[in-house]
Amino acid sequence: MSRYLVTGATGFLGSHLVAELRGAGHDVVALCRAEAPALVEQQGVALRRGDILDAASVRAAAEGCEGLFHCAGRVSRRREDAEALYRTHVEGTKITLDACRDAGVKRAVIASTSGVVAVSRDPDDIRDETAAPPIDLIAGWPYYRSKLYAERAAFDRSGPGFEVVAVSPSILLGPGDVHGASTGDVVSFLERRVPFIPAGGLSFVDARDAAHGMALAMEKGRPGERYLLGAANMSLDVFFHRLSRISGVPVPALRLPRSIALAKAGAHLLERARKRLPFDLPVDPVSAEMAQHFWYLDSTKARRELDWTPRDPLETLADTVADLRARGVVWPQA
Repeated sequence: MSRYLVTGATGFLGSHLVAELRGAGHDVVALCRAEAPALVEQQGVALRRGDILDAASVRAAAEGCEGLFHCAGRVSRRREDAEALYRTHVEGTKITLDACRDAGVKRAVIASTSGVVAVSRDPDDIRDETAAPPIDLIAGWPYYRSKLYAERAAFDRSGPGFEVVAVSPSILLGPGDVHGASTGDVVSFLERRVPFIPAGGLSFVDARDAAHGMALAMEKGRPGERYLLGAANMSLDVFFHRLSRISGVPVPALRLPRSIALAKAGAHLLERARKRLPFDLPVDPVSAEMAQHFWYLDSTKARRELDWTPRDPLETLADTVADLRARGVVWPQA
């Protein structure tokens, strides 16, 4: 069995990855900025206090590890967070990979996102790993822009003696999002705070299956390659109707027309209103703009090269709703 360093081990994806690795008999070193009692209870998990922006702490944690899983990150759609997102994703990735290479780590799998390539204005444009990043779109969305830069920095460091593979999941759903970083849109729907159905579409994948995909990428992934992970492509209309059937929460009656120009104008108005109102709006301007696009992808490469197979997406939606209700994040009854 192997010994792996996992950054972001207390996050949604990272916590499922730790469970995946331990289930396969591997030893795990978890790099954490704070105490992590849930991880302490897991046999075979060694906690190391540190930060991905602190090379010395990463290097010390990586000693004796054969591989790195880099899951640490920050999730935000806010344009005001652009600098912090760049620092965490780009600088953090550079520092972490360099420190691990210096410590003798031979292979790294980084958690990227499908949104660096798989987003389009066209619902028929289902993208795979050969697609070029849509710079004209993601340039205006700091989260995806920073993840693209981070991915490029990681691949720049891949070579003989230090191999880097990128795993790029779509929206992560499923149980265990204790920080609320990925399931916020589902929470908003269950709390009836989604005022309308945008015209766009999404892709999602169970966080447990994404974690399994990362483990497979460590074993089978080709260096310098990206693997997109998605279980289902759905229009937002279909997505919310399926959530409605599972949860009993009614679907919003208002549907937006498919218009990027309208989305941009609406986002601009929401941004102006958000700055002036003393309360939060039910939808933020960046999300409103993004939701008019289509985030569809093709995971054939991961299925073929990694032998990756996701579970039924309806199971993921049901587990997401059940978990949010069981933990008291949302009201248990519709």
